[in-house]
Amino acid sequence: MVEFLGGILPTSGSEWMQEIIDQNLHHLSVINQIELLGFHGSPSEMQTLKEFIDISTIIPLSEEVVKNTIELRKNHKIKIPDAIIAATALGYNLTLITRNIADFQKITDLIFVDANLQ
Repeated sequence: MVEFLGGILPTSGSEWMQEIIDQNLHHLSVINQIELLGFHGSPSEMQTLKEFIDISTIIPLSEEVVKNTIELRKNHKIKIPDAIIAATALGYNLTLITRNIADFQKITDLIFVDANLQ
């Protein structure tokens, strides 16, 4: 998301992401919110991130997401933040948009899109 908001995604990926945002179809896992607000950016970058979060649907850690995160960690040995993000997408039947597809390729039930290729 930092790449999109910072304007460093390929043009096609940025336009595609903007369309999703304009249609209010985007959701963030609470871990995405934590990661974004933990970013060490300039005041203007942080303001942009805060504004983006304000217009986003934030999905909290439910018991189902926690259980799915544990199973993903056991079965795929992925990092906790990535497991939370994947478990959130799976639990809410959402498509994950990422530039980091390598961390998610092992999860066969997860639907994801490489933001670089859009």
